[in-house]
Order: sequence, then C-alpha cells, then structure tokens
Amino acid sequence: MDSKSPLNIKSLKEQVYEFLREQLRKGDLRPGSVIDMEKTSKRLGVSKTPLRDALLQLEYEGFVSILPRRKIVVNPLTLRDIRNYYEIIGALESAAVLRAVDNLKDADLKVLEALNAEMREAVETDDFDLYYDRNLKFHNVYLASSGNPILLKIINTMKKRLYDFPRPSKFVKEWELVSVGEHAQLIRLLKRRSREEAAAFVRDVHWSFQVQEKFIARYYADAQAAADAN
Repeated sequence: MDSKSPLNIKSLKEQVYEFLREQLRKGDLRPGSVIDMEKTSKRLGVSKTPLRDALLQLEYEGFVSILPRRKIVVNPLTLRDIRNYYEIIGALESAAVLRAVDNLKDADLKVLEALNAEMREAVETDDFDLYYDRNLKFHNVYLASSGNPILLKIINTMKKRLYDFPRPSKFVKEWELVSVGEHAQLIRLLKRRSREEAAAFVRDVHWSFQVQEKFIARYYADAQAAADAN
C-alpha cells in the first residue's frame, strides 16, 4: 500500500467504505457527482477489489448507483425518498417498541432519561455532533431491547442515509427541542408500560413525515436543491 495512503492497517474493504462514507458525510462527494474508480483506487493505494466491495455496500445503502461501464453516481436524496424512509422507519421502530416494552428495565429507562438530558444540553450549546450521537443511542436502547438485531441493523442503515448525506453543519434548533420533548413523552409511556400507545406515538408522531414535514423541509433544504439540480 502506498505510504501516503489515508488508510491504515484494517480490513481494506471497511477502510475504503469508511473513507467514502466520510466523504459523503462532509459533502466532498455531492449528489450527481461521479466516483472514478481508477482515480479513487490510486488515491487510496488499493486495488479495485476492496473499492468495488465498498461501493457495493454503499449501493445497497442507497448512497450510490453503479451503472454500466464502471460509472458510479452519487444519488440525490429527494423529499420523496425521505418520506419513504420515515414511513418505513416509523413502522419498524413501532414494531420494535411493541416487543421492547416488557424487556425494558428501570436501568434502561434511566439511560433514556440521561441521554435525552444530554440531547437537550447539546441543543442549548449548539453541539450537533453530540446531539446526533446521543439521539442514535437513545433510539438504540429500546431497539436493542426488542431482541431483534436484524431489525436494529436495518433501521440504522436507513438512518445513515437520512442523517449523513451530507450532514448539515447546523441543525434546526426548534426541531431538535421538539424531538427532545417527544422523547420525554415516549419515556413516560414506556414507564407506564403503555405498549400500544408508545408504539403508536413512535409511528404516528415521532416518525410521521406529515407531523415533521415543516422541519424536514428546512433541514433537508440543501439536499432538495441538489436533487432538483439533477
């Protein structure tokens, strides 16, 4: 491997994947742009095999499309895509809550409260990366308690697409505060072991495209502009 390569001694496929995901997250690879396999493999100092494998994973996750003649195009993220993701994630998280309610221990509920408090603090200090991290961990508490690791993997793969392409440098503060309030309401329902009500709240409020649409339009404004340009 070229000594100047930005990769280190890990699985090459995973290294390449992480490198490309970071490029997507930062916006260095924009919607509609083309990934040149020849140039990318030379830049990273790897053969085309790990690069191709990483690109296949990115295609599975919806980030790119692999076209004939080795042309790889970075996919736009449209409002229609976002609506579809919200519908699917809402349904899956709702199903997870139904299974998780009886498995959640008091310690889990305390973790949820602590994470939500950290999210509120992150909003108040304009620390979007911290908010993002704690938000994923919050949801993963009850997703993991559902006892279905495949469900957890599918949901988090979809969230990558929603949150990380590219991740805006600023967040919609009003939305995040509303979200923290919704988390607090969910915790209250989970404490009461209100299985059906909690599941419906996740699906019909927290992950409802219609309910969140005014915030979604603001948060994804750049993504929509890029999609319109293509």
